[in-house]
Amino acid sequence: MTKSNWQEKLNEKLFLISALISIILVFSITLFIFIKGVPAIKEIGLKSFILGTKWKPGNGQYGILPMILGSIYVTIGACIIGVPIGVFTAIYLSEMANKKVADFLRKVVELLAGIPSVVFGFFGLVTIVPIIDKIFGGGGNSLLASSIILGIMILPTIISISEASMRSVPKEYKEGALALGSTHLDSIFKVILPSASSGIFASIVLALGRAIGETMAIILVSGNTPLIPHSAFDRVRTLTSNIAIEMGYAYGLHQESLFATGVILFVFIMLINGVFIAFSRKVGEANDR
Repeated sequence: MTKSNWQEKLNEKLFLISALISIILVFSITLFIFIKGVPAIKEIGLKSFILGTKWKPGNGQYGILPMILGSIYVTIGACIIGVPIGVFTAIYLSEMANKKVADFLRKVVELLAGIPSVVFGFFGLVTIVPIIDKIFGGGGNSLLASSIILGIMILPTIISISEASMRSVPKEYKEGALALGSTHLDSIFKVILPSASSGIFASIVLALGRAIGETMAIILVSGNTPLIPHSAFDRVRTLTSNIAIEMGYAYGLHQESLFATGVILFVFIMLINGVFIAFSRKVGEANDR
């Protein structure tokens, strides 16, 4: 065996080992969460645990429906705010901005991606929360404040991936549309966006994962009240916030119920990702036709 073949075999083995380590870590974390959380679900009861509206561990009440709805509402709000801004920014960077402006804005987006989540939380606490309180009252810590902060935090993911997807669309598509009489905007919205739809949906899926899993920033601006929110100005608590706030002092069934919350969150994220991936594939297949 020559030296080059030996090196190639060694590199192949190293890559395989790296892949196996990643898979083992994912399965280990998943197994640990389920081992710690499933017994609590069995003891409390799946229906009572998921559909229960009261979270009072001191009284033996472990209902996480307020936190489930809180996570859903905050994520939907973040997408309503972040997705249009992110996609429109990606359109501007890839199709409209000149090179100097585009390069500058990309650096700003990269800088935004590198800001720690706690800084976003402090920013929301000292700016967004007081503004909401001044305009609408109620203290400002609310579902709306959480959605705004998360909408800002998911922008880098949506912008960078969506722009890359749009730039990967062959130039011939746009040139053909323009040759047939389409305007610049028509070619963007009727040719480039549909062609890049798979990448755009992928960016939304990753942004959803970031929004659902965010903890520190939400703790600072949400109000952390374990009640079902009935308006955008109500205080809210998410699944991740619930775990982070109470894990430090929980024990016994209380601690196990927090691990069970992690199980529900894990399943919840997998379901959402599965639905979006299946939907993006259908959209991609439809565009190929």
